[in-house]
Amino acid sequence: MTQPDFATLVSRWYEENARDLPWREPGVSPWAILVSEVMLQQTPVVRVVPAWQAWLARWPDPAALAADSPAEAIRMWGRLGYPRRAVRLRDCAVAIVDRHGGAVPDRLDQLLALPGVGTYTARAVAAFAYGQRHPVVDTNVRRVVSRAVAGEPDAGPVTRPADLVATEELLPAEPAAAALASAAFMELGAVVCTARSPRCTACPVESVCAWRASGQEAPAGPTRRPQRYAGTDRQVRGLLLAVLRESTGPVPHQRLDQVWVDDVQRARALSGLVTDGLVEPVGEASFRLVGDGPPVPLTGLGTTA
Repeated sequence: MTQPDFATLVSRWYEENARDLPWREPGVSPWAILVSEVMLQQTPVVRVVPAWQAWLARWPDPAALAADSPAEAIRMWGRLGYPRRAVRLRDCAVAIVDRHGGAVPDRLDQLLALPGVGTYTARAVAAFAYGQRHPVVDTNVRRVVSRAVAGEPDAGPVTRPADLVATEELLPAEPAAAALASAAFMELGAVVCTARSPRCTACPVESVCAWRASGQEAPAGPTRRPQRYAGTDRQVRGLLLAVLRESTGPVPHQRLDQVWVDDVQRARALSGLVTDGLVEPVGEASFRLVGDGPPVPLTGLGTTA
């Protein structure tokens, strides 16, 4: 079977079986696709859908978000996790307005130059928003290509340059067909060629899958140790942010002290939020979401964290 045939089989399967997700609807803007790709990083689809809809209802284009404060972006992000993504997305909107007149650029180099936009996100926007031919490689795509082509049960923890090359070799030459195949590879890995319980009999390329032919078993355990959440600095950061998001003004340090009993861990988590540009000190003993009010004077700041 030739490589284009592989892409054709998966694309046909996708056209009949793809999940009905709002950012896949015809006419969805490049901005809406960019927002979806940022939100979907390390976050399940079921949690992203309502957050994506609410975000775009408030900020339907980059200019709308750029005109609002970083604090409001953090508030709107809610509990999606990894809230630095909210600030990066707002920074990205500002850059799009400043550099591109408010329109999400369609050139890969310009997308890569945007704040917070990396290899995957830039190629995803170029392919899914503009129908271009680029290898869009996430964990799901790497697993599909590793199994079906290389015959390996798992693709490893990180994307390598070789993964981009291997995926690009599978793409049809015609840009629109390549963009469709990119979406199809991703969907196949997400719902059929899953890490632990692949549904091989439902796979459109089962008959030509090198891993299936090898008879190897799926890995018995995770390739990466699951991240613990309870009791971690990440949990404490989330609790602190929850208090700050719900506040309409600076929050006294004493109020934040009530969030977590361990003084050292709480101080470390609060300091990390400041370092990451999510929170800023106000005066000697209060904190607020970054940009949530008039500029903070450059002198006289104290951080009890």
